[in-house]
Amino acid sequence: MSTIMTHSLYLTGRSLRILRREPVYLAFTLIQPMVWLLLFSQLFQRVTDIPGFGDVSYITYLTPGVIVMNAIMTANWAGTSFIDDMNRGVMDRNLTSPLSRGALVNGILAYQTVVTVAQSLIIFGVGLLMGARYDGGLAGVLVVLAAATLLAIFFAALSCAMALLVRSQESLIGMSMFLALPLTFLSSVLMAPQLVPDWVDTVASFNPVDWAATASREALHGDTDWSVVAGQTALLVGVAVVMGWLASRAFRAYQRSA
Repeated sequence: MSTIMTHSLYLTGRSLRILRREPVYLAFTLIQPMVWLLLFSQLFQRVTDIPGFGDVSYITYLTPGVIVMNAIMTANWAGTSFIDDMNRGVMDRNLTSPLSRGALVNGILAYQTVVTVAQSLIIFGVGLLMGARYDGGLAGVLVVLAAATLLAIFFAALSCAMALLVRSQESLIGMSMFLALPLTFLSSVLMAPQLVPDWVDTVASFNPVDWAATASREALHGDTDWSVVAGQTALLVGVAVVMGWLASRAFRAYQRSA
């Protein structure tokens, strides 16, 4: 087994052990998506009566969107662990040790993957209890989990890279809040693309959040167009890989400014 893989597994295991000791973290991070799911699905359930929306209930439409939103919200905080390590001097010790730089990022991304999958399954279950229907079956559910995970990896890597550059908890939180909601509203997470202004639909075509939402919703549809799913997923894979690589490169900028 390669050195980077060994180090990545060790760091992932360390993070998961912390989560096992503090499982309440999962509960707290699910509060916001539950509010979106429980509240918005009721407030806007009649939006499906608008011509052009489609023939699905709003809870069915909204559930994969909430899973995508949750992936962003949770992943945006990934870089805070780097900030904590910097403040305690752990980061400098790690960087002077034989520990692989890539493993430091991979450990966080793997941990974020586990958290995203666990949270997504819970949201799926709540949506099902509220009346959502997943005609795409198991294959559709797996695609949603994959799309949410890739999106989480992208934003977690971005968060880690920004943490290494700004080295400030306040700046990182500000960046996270600046990105999350605009990218959500400039996508099809909450509203069918047929009903949004043309300029929003144009922006959404370049938005990774919309890629994940489109792939997820299409996969859960009874008559899935797998070419759409494959295309959107491929885009997510591309940006996740590139951002993961950039996050690893950001250590150089951190060390130069240390």
